[in-house]
Amino acid sequence: MFGKLTIEALPLYSAIAATGALVTVGGAFVVLVVVSWLKAWKYLWTEWLTSVDHKRIGVMYIVLALIMLMRGFVDAIMMRAQQAMALNNGGYLPPEHFDRIFSSHGTIMIIFMAMPFMTGLMNIAVPLQIGTRDVAFPFLNSLSLWLSSAGAALVMVSLVIGKFSTAGWTGYPPYSGIEANPGVGVDYWIWALLISGVGSTLSGINFIVTILKRRAPGMGLMRMTPFTWTALCASVLMAFAFPALTVACGLLALDRLLGMHFFTNESGGNMMNYPNLFWIWGHPEVYILILPAFGVFSEVVSTFSRKRLFGYESLVYATAAIAILSFTVWLHHFFTMGSSANVNAFFGVTTMIIAVPTGVKVFNWLLTMYRGRITFHPSMLWTVGFIVTFVIGGMTGVLLAMPPADFLMHNTTFLVAHFHNMIIPGVLFGYLAGYMYWFPKAFGFKMNEPWGTAAFWFWMIGFYLAFMPLYVLGFMGMPRRMEQYNDPTWQPWLIAASMGAVLILIGIACLVIQLAVSIRDRRKLVDVTGDPYDGRTLEWATSSPPPPYNFAVLPEVRDREPLVDMKERGVVYQPPRAYEDIEIPKNSAAGVVLGGLAFVLGFGMVWQIWWLVIACGVAMWVTLALRASDDESEFVLSAAEVERIEVARYRALRNQNGSRR
Repeated sequence: MFGKLTIEALPLYSAIAATGALVTVGGAFVVLVVVSWLKAWKYLWTEWLTSVDHKRIGVMYIVLALIMLMRGFVDAIMMRAQQAMALNNGGYLPPEHFDRIFSSHGTIMIIFMAMPFMTGLMNIAVPLQIGTRDVAFPFLNSLSLWLSSAGAALVMVSLVIGKFSTAGWTGYPPYSGIEANPGVGVDYWIWALLISGVGSTLSGINFIVTILKRRAPGMGLMRMTPFTWTALCASVLMAFAFPALTVACGLLALDRLLGMHFFTNESGGNMMNYPNLFWIWGHPEVYILILPAFGVFSEVVSTFSRKRLFGYESLVYATAAIAILSFTVWLHHFFTMGSSANVNAFFGVTTMIIAVPTGVKVFNWLLTMYRGRITFHPSMLWTVGFIVTFVIGGMTGVLLAMPPADFLMHNTTFLVAHFHNMIIPGVLFGYLAGYMYWFPKAFGFKMNEPWGTAAFWFWMIGFYLAFMPLYVLGFMGMPRRMEQYNDPTWQPWLIAASMGAVLILIGIACLVIQLAVSIRDRRKLVDVTGDPYDGRTLEWATSSPPPPYNFAVLPEVRDREPLVDMKERGVVYQPPRAYEDIEIPKNSAAGVVLGGLAFVLGFGMVWQIWWLVIACGVAMWVTLALRASDDESEFVLSAAEVERIEVARYRALRNQNGSRR
């Protein structure tokens, strides 16, 4: 009845595993108790979980990302601690447990931290920046969120019931095959990626349609903000790249479940098909994550330098060039796997070429800051720290683009350092900058700046201390993913790296304190203007937080920096002559229900509980049919109600301006 699920699936085999499971279950229990104590279940369900408002969906994405950031960092600091003490001994982690940790760390940080963070910022900012009232498909947006959450929940459950994969975050056969990995760990990995991957594909399609079809009057493509441009390019990559990951995981699941031979060396299979499929997704995925971060940096640099962005056209073309070239470099991830010299040379050249448009962007940002009146808001600090650190990582990437050098560095800690040197400053610094930048827009009050500054410096110093030693160790020949070693010259560098991880931990603690202090002091930090930074783009033209309809009257765009133009013409913050009825999508429980059913279906597939799989599949089709047959998915907000909301906003603005005078 319960398939492969038995009492042995509980993590009683290890005190460390049991502790991790208790922390996970305990954390979930505490949340349930707090929500029940506050009697907030009805509010949570009606205002958040069933919401199809893009702004609330964006906030929930970011909450998921921050939770998974802390979960993924636990793995990171455990690995650093293990390697710091594992000279000529086994350390405190058994080899198999160490393998599970580095597998879950990579999977969580790329798929379940960075992707939700990116999608959350896009949800909050893009519809406002293009002057529309919502995304093109609000329900699809909700479904994407809950499918991503279902995948993340499967990873978290693997801590409590069963074990996670030991095949690395890439899941290469034969390590992920049924013979080498007969447990359920790889199955957890496969179904988490399959379910969340469908959600990401749907998000990409949704934002492509939203940006291309729902822009405000007068907003041509070359009047879109840099962040919207990067969101568009990233969405195109999501729509085209994620199906490759879905196919790779699906074929691997068939190999494991039905004994097929897509990725074996027998019965006509070919293991090399897997890395090709995986990296056809995997390298565009790097730019799916990094391009929106580049967009954040462009917004932040322009706003806090009090200048128009230098070289807007070149930045847009560079963004599009990166998106196109990202599909031409996947093979550099397996230079050492036996391709011909000509093939390696071609992909080495394309890898070097893709660095050129990235360099163009760096000069755009530097020249925007040149002679600007710079304000060092925490978002600006993340940006400056990114530029310095990312350039270092880019130079190491050009080194690895040369196949002979890659043969030397492949599978060493040099590669680990390079990858983190690109992703942490290039992605996470960007998302943290965007999180602090748009927080007042989402919640109506600013974030505490001193704690944000402290978080930046701990992250920045901790990053250099954690990863620069890994470059040195790579030159010394240390392979990555080693849980123990016998070379005493490696240990001082590994101890230094572990100290860097501790500083990053303090940086994460500062982020938590910053959020708590900001909420505590929200009355002092309140912003009734909707424009706390003297902004330049449309999201700052509406109230903070914006009303459900975003704009009472859709703005007319006449310039690349529409809010600056509106301020110069004296038409900003002026009530319209007349209000109109506005259609707003109704809340829907279908998204969260489908996400919950997808989670249970994935759990059933992992443990081969076939009756549960069938029941969930039928329930999902029924839910979709009911949703599709609902012809009353919107309601009308009357012009009188819109006027009441807008009048209250303008009254608050006048009161604040009067008190300042």
